[in-house]
Amino acid sequence: QVQLVESGGGLVQPGESLRLSCAASGSIFSIDSMAWYRQAPGKEREMVARITRTSRFTNYADSVKGRFTISRDNAKSRVYLQMNSLKPEDTAIYYCNAEVSSTYSTTYSNYWGQGTQVTVSS
Repeated sequence: QVQLVESGGGLVQPGESLRLSCAASGSIFSIDSMAWYRQAPGKEREMVARITRTSRFTNYADSVKGRFTISRDNAKSRVYLQMNSLKPEDTAIYYCNAEVSSTYSTTYSNYWGQGTQVTVSS
């Protein structure tokens, strides 16, 4: 089994920062692209940031450009999301996503973490 576990969420005031972390574990052979998604109450899940395997390319939602930074550490099978200048509209459950190949197959499958709550409020 492959597992993704997010951590680092919490309650912060507007303008403050948080750093989310996602650790991949299990029967992993390699991890291709990784991404962060979020879902606010009553809204659809949206992609926040994506990073390719060697960190050559990154993509961000327009709403977070200039404020959020995605990075990864392949040796630790982790992806991070540094969130600065947080706004109330950033409040959501943040999910880790990754394309992972297991030790039993060279094909990649998409996996999701359980999510971590980020609340931005005064």
